Amino acid sequence: MTTYYGLYGQKVQYLASDPTDVQIGQVWYNSTSATLKVRAATTSGTWASGGNLNTARYGFGTAGTQTAALGFGGYIGGGAGVNTTTATEAYDGTTWTTVSSMPLARRYLGGCGTQTAALGFGGYVMSAPYKTGQTTAWSGSSWTVVNSMNTARTSLASFGTQTAAIGAGGDNYPPATGRPSNVTESYNGTSWTTVNSLNTARRGLGGAGIQTAGLAFGGYIETPVYQAASESWNGTSWTTTPSLNTGRNRVSGFGTQTIAIALGGYNGAATNSTELWNGTSWTATTNYPTAVDGAGTAGTNTAGLAFGGGTPASPAPSYSTVASQEWTGAGVGQTKTVTVT
Repeated sequence: MTTYYGLYGQKVQYLASDPTDVQIGQVWYNSTSATLKVRAATTSGTWASGGNLNTARYGFGTAGTQTAALGFGGYIGGGAGVNTTTATEAYDGTTWTTVSSMPLARRYLGGCGTQTAALGFGGYVMSAPYKTGQTTAWSGSSWTVVNSMNTARTSLASFGTQTAAIGAGGDNYPPATGRPSNVTESYNGTSWTTVNSLNTARRGLGGAGIQTAGLAFGGYIETPVYQAASESWNGTSWTTTPSLNTGRNRVSGFGTQTIAIALGGYNGAATNSTELWNGTSWTATTNYPTAVDGAGTAGTNTAGLAFGGGTPASPAPSYSTVASQEWTGAGVGQTKTVTVT
């Protein structure tokens, strides 16, 4: 019978604990747990349950990474009354902790940056004119109001950092005068500057990337028409790219200009559709565990996070979720136990 030594020219290591500097394809025997183990790479993306938010909501601003995320503002749902929140929460990879609140309650706002240096901008507020351009900077412990956007709007795509951000598209609410927008603004840490517009005006679109290399996808225009349009931003202008397979509003996303995830959204019903952008095209990948729209997101294609979101299938979901899911992309190393039957 062919042995591992015969195939690979080395013996299986006999160790009391798992090695720390382990390589893909490495095999060892853990004598403490009496298990044979191998370091393999994931072949497709997977979702796994994370910690629950303290405040269920959707349509909020987000920033950070899978193990150091920030969620702020948002819509609690549930009919009339005060249903837009100022709540801010920080995630440490296990638990969400409520921290200092935003100065203005709003939902469908833009957000970007890190857990200790985030930016929140735009959004829907509960009184006329129902939209704001307010911009607030997060220091890691508190929010400070800084210079506002030039065009007040809600439901815009956002990406970048606290000192180098992009806000694109959105909605000039209320409906009587509101229209999906193609306006793009760039933030330099002090003020906003209007730059070249999106090719397709829309609201409720997702975004990913940095100020000089971004991506915007999905959205909604009046009729209704759920958009699948996707565009790439090079720091100066937008270029139309291949579309999503599933057009949707209030779609969420994370990643970079060349490898990104689009998840959830609303296209007549909340959806769990998840798509992967590889820099050339969008393809369906592992679906989100539940149908959601307006979920918060953070991180990268290899280590992402999605949290909250509106459910069930309704244009104005009557409730929202506290659940979060951690994403592990394809090609990530994982230690697995070898079982023999």
